[in-house]
Amino acid sequence: MESKTNATNYANIQVAGFKSNVGNFKELMQGLHDLNLNCTVQLMDAEAVAGKGHAFSAALQALNAFKREENIAKDLGLEICLRASAQRQISRALDVLGIKDGEMNICAVAVGCTFDVMAKIEGVVGKRDDDVLEPDEPLLKELYNLQDSEIEAAGTITRVLIERTALLVIDK
Repeated sequence: MESKTNATNYANIQVAGFKSNVGNFKELMQGLHDLNLNCTVQLMDAEAVAGKGHAFSAALQALNAFKREENIAKDLGLEICLRASAQRQISRALDVLGIKDGEMNICAVAVGCTFDVMAKIEGVVGKRDDDVLEPDEPLLKELYNLQDSEIEAAGTITRVLIERTALLVIDK
C-alpha cells in the first residue's frame, strides 16, 4: 500500500495477525486502498515472521532508515518488508514475505494509523488472530537458513531475526 506517512512518525506502530483467504491479491490491495487509511499498512506472510517483536523491529528499522535517508525502497511498506526479510533486494523480500492467493496467515504492520486500524483491516483481510504470529521454528530455520548455534547464542529465533534486521543497517 502506498506510504502516506512521514517516515519520522514513531508515534504508532501496530502489529496484528489475521487468518485470510486471498481470492485475488489485486482486489485485496484495492480493498485496503479504499479504506483511505492515510497511513502505511504492510501485509506480510505471517509464516515468515518470527512474532510481533520481529515485525515491530522491522518497522522501527525501516523508519530509522528513512530518517537517516538510508532507505533501500522508496515506499515505507516495502522497506518494512525488506527489513523483516533481512534482504536488500525487493524481489527476494517479496518471495519470502509476499502475499499469495489462497488461504494464508497474514501479519499486518501499520505505521502512523489510528488506534482502530486493525479492526478496519480485518473487514478486508479476514479474521484477526494474533496466534498466527507465533514463530514456527522449523519453518523459519529453513526459510532463513538459521543454524541451531545462532538460535542458542541469541536465545530465541525471534532475537536472531531481529539481529539480522539490525545488521542490514550495518551490512551495506
